[in-house]
Order: sequence, then C-alpha cells, then structure tokens
Amino acid sequence: MCNPIRLAVLVSGNGTNLQAFIDAIQLGELNAQIAVVLSDNPDAYALERANGGGIPVQSICRKDFLSKEAYELEMVEIIQRKAVDLILLAGFMRILSPTFLRNFPQKVLNIHPSLLPAFKGLDAQGQALNYGVKLSGCTVHFVDEGMDTGPIIQQAVVPVLPGDTREELALRIQKEEHRIFLEAVKLYQAGKLKIEGRRVKIMD
Repeated sequence: MCNPIRLAVLVSGNGTNLQAFIDAIQLGELNAQIAVVLSDNPDAYALERANGGGIPVQSICRKDFLSKEAYELEMVEIIQRKAVDLILLAGFMRILSPTFLRNFPQKVLNIHPSLLPAFKGLDAQGQALNYGVKLSGCTVHFVDEGMDTGPIIQQAVVPVLPGDTREELALRIQKEEHRIFLEAVKLYQAGKLKIEGRRVKIMD
C-alpha cells in the first residue's frame, strides 16, 4: 500500500471535486489526508463541504493584498506549513504565477472540463456547445505557467447529445472529472507519473 499523501485543495465554487475526494478518503479508496482547503471566495460552498468533513479551511481574498505576488506567497506559506505533498486545483478560478509554482515543481494538478488543448479557460462546456463538437470531456494535467497548458495526465471522453444544455453537459462531464482526478492522484501517489517534455508517461 502507498504511504498516505497530504493534499491541499484550492477551490472557488461549489466543490464537487473536493467532495469526491472527501468521500474517497472516508471510504478507504484513497490513502490520503486533506491538510487544508484554500479558497479565493469566502462564499464558496466548497468551504462548507470542507467544514463538514472536519478539514481546516482558509479563505484568502486577492483584494486583501497589495499585489498578486503577496497574495500567492501567503498561500505558499500556508501550504508549506501544512507539509503538503500535492496541490489540487478543484475549480480554482485563478491562474497561478511562477511566484507560486516555483515553490511546488510538478506538485500541482488541475482538472479542466474539456479535452485539452480544446476550449481552455472559462465556460469550457459552453464553448464546446457553441462550437458544435460531438464529443467533449475532461482533462487532468500538471499545472504550468500558462492557462490550461500543462502536460496531460488523464482524459475522459463524454458525448455531446442533441439538445444538451450547458448544465446537462456539465453534469455528465463532472462524473468523469471525479473519476479521473482520483485516478491521477493515485498514480502520482504511487510514483507512476514521469514527465517527458509535453508527455506524461504512466510507469508500470
């Protein structure tokens, strides 16, 4: 069995991916501890989910800091104090700069609701519907300095059905998000991920 992994989860909204990790840990599907949940939104429902699971939470608002650098360094300090092994961006709606990322090389994962490199940024589901694609999905990737540009770890394909609304497509994608994000963390925990250029090799 893999050693326990300590996670920090960064959130901005509803927190369904956070809840999926809380459930997986409670069910014994993942040998992990969520050491802290950080949010840039004090009203994020994700914070209530964390409180319900007895997880330490902290809301850090960008407007309370004179610069983005100061804001990110505060997050860095909190995460380092918690001795975190891996950072998960679970609906975190801010692009992290080198100020943050250089402190955690290859230790930050993001989940995005599209088959990257298609439909980066906000409202990927709406973008997919507007473009008229027949297939969409989700991607787990290492975070680099770009917007949804880091090396891809896992992807899942979801059909776009005739008459889909954004909400219907988002829910279908969300189910796959929960599955592949957990899989990616397990692979990381087991030491099975190796970055080679733009490719992530999954070791046997």
